[in-house]
Amino acid sequence: MQNDKVALDRFDRAILEILASDGRISITDLAQAIGLSKSPTQARLRRLEKEGVITGYRALLDPVRLGLDHVAFVEVKLTDTREAALRAFNAAVAKVPEIEQAHMIASHFDYLLKVRTSNMAAYRAILGEAISALPHVASTSTYVAMEAVKDTGLAEM
Repeated sequence: MQNDKVALDRFDRAILEILASDGRISITDLAQAIGLSKSPTQARLRRLEKEGVITGYRALLDPVRLGLDHVAFVEVKLTDTREAALRAFNAAVAKVPEIEQAHMIASHFDYLLKVRTSNMAAYRAILGEAISALPHVASTSTYVAMEAVKDTGLAEM
């Protein structure tokens, strides 16, 4: 995990704000929008990518239209929280496609997982066959989301 904070000026922040809402914008239109010419805009964009501020580009998919509108948040308590156990758990979580997010938490439990499936039956299968079988899992608690009120990611700077 890289923790080095990158210094950003107003042009860098403008680039990030625009790309967060329109990742398909052309360099020409991006340059015009931030008030620089094409070459310095391209150089800034390459630098932001190289420094790891921009980690990639992707399409945002509508999970409801894809039939994946069942969201559950799962508290996970581990039997062992030494570094080797955490690494094993993290590596195994990365292999479960239904786990959309996984966060180590400072609380009475160790991890919070966001799990997306098509319905409750599919979720129960993932919980029983994949999540409960992850390394060092002692117990889980599930919270089913009824509605996403806000789900934007890092769209504003």
